[in-house]
Amino acid sequence: MKKIILTLVFASAMTTMSAQTEPVKSTEDGFNKWSIELAGGVNKPQRPMTSGYFTSTPSPYVVDLGVRYMFNNKFGLKADFGYNSFQGKNNSKDFDTKYYRADIQAVANLGRIMNFETWTKTIGLLGHAGFGLAQLEDQNSALKDRMGNFMAGVTGQIRLSDRIALTGDFTTILNAAQDATFDAASTRASRGFSGILFNGTVGLAVYLGKNVKHADWVIDNEGRFDAIDARFMAIENKMLDTDKDGVADYLDEEANTPAGAMVDTKGRSIDKNNNNVPDETEAYILKNYGSTTNNSPLLTNNELIRSLINGGYVAVYFDFNKSTPTNVSTEGTDFMLTYLRNNPTATIDIVGHADEVGRSAYNDKLSNARANNVKNTLVKANIDASRLNVVAAGEDTSVDIDSENARRLVRRVTFRVK
Repeated sequence: MKKIILTLVFASAMTTMSAQTEPVKSTEDGFNKWSIELAGGVNKPQRPMTSGYFTSTPSPYVVDLGVRYMFNNKFGLKADFGYNSFQGKNNSKDFDTKYYRADIQAVANLGRIMNFETWTKTIGLLGHAGFGLAQLEDQNSALKDRMGNFMAGVTGQIRLSDRIALTGDFTTILNAAQDATFDAASTRASRGFSGILFNGTVGLAVYLGKNVKHADWVIDNEGRFDAIDARFMAIENKMLDTDKDGVADYLDEEANTPAGAMVDTKGRSIDKNNNNVPDETEAYILKNYGSTTNNSPLLTNNELIRSLINGGYVAVYFDFNKSTPTNVSTEGTDFMLTYLRNNPTATIDIVGHADEVGRSAYNDKLSNARANNVKNTLVKANIDASRLNVVAAGEDTSVDIDSENARRLVRRVTFRVK
């Protein structure tokens, strides 16, 4: 019997080593299914025992080695091999016997079945039951008693990491066709289910596989509701209207529309004359700033118009790979000309921009050429060149490079009043 058990142990070890050295394919379920379990502890043979023979309560030693495979996160199979040592305590008659067994057991993950995850993700509980073969050997004689066994037990688990769990097990073993007593001092006439043995062990379970979690700790539908929540959050975020223009952000092509401005269905400020200045802003500027009369409020308090210019509401736009302004955007230059004439001490930065298409070095030169073009126009209109500072800002990376409409908005010259 000992040779049979040793052969099974060796075969199991070789299989495990092979499983570790060969590439492990990820399961469809996304969790690991194999584990190796090693435990040691104490035992108590209950019966049959010869009168005058008994062991300590409990008594050493028990060693258990198991290999487990889980079909899913609730049910699996386990092959395990056990060793028990029985010796008489101080006031017992002396004896020394060994008990070897090999068993196949069904395993149920009671922690998942009972939904432990509702209150803990660290503690687990397994139930196991099965049958196998066993042999009792007397170390003081040639006695070898072979028998069948049935066993059942529970295993508590504490997850230390995704790869290791601490285990504590209590198992009851019922022997069938046991001839000799556990002390090997006598035999019994009845060979039925007469032998009963209790084992208590503490050990470790080592999980094998490429996935993060083992089946022992996988929760039904784990992560699926998280994905749904993420989708709802994404939809909710898209429905936000950051600039309060009445158009949801995911449809809004102009994310910083001034509060109260009239916009189209894509969130863009309405610009009927296509001069790239929103109609409401333009009307306000023309009404308050276009006048040259002394009662214009902006002639004495210029902060509003200054903030509009510095905010980029006055701009000159360019076609792709061009340094000459588009026909509809020359009014931006005219506006700045009026501002500089009405504010003779003001100086400005003329900031050139380009989209991301093409090489960065080329786009730097293009943005500089666009700014210089606008400067030259202002100089020809008798604005002193010393009041005009050219800034080549190069590529504007704030928009989607794959969107032609977005790129059109950054091919521009803006102004900064100093």
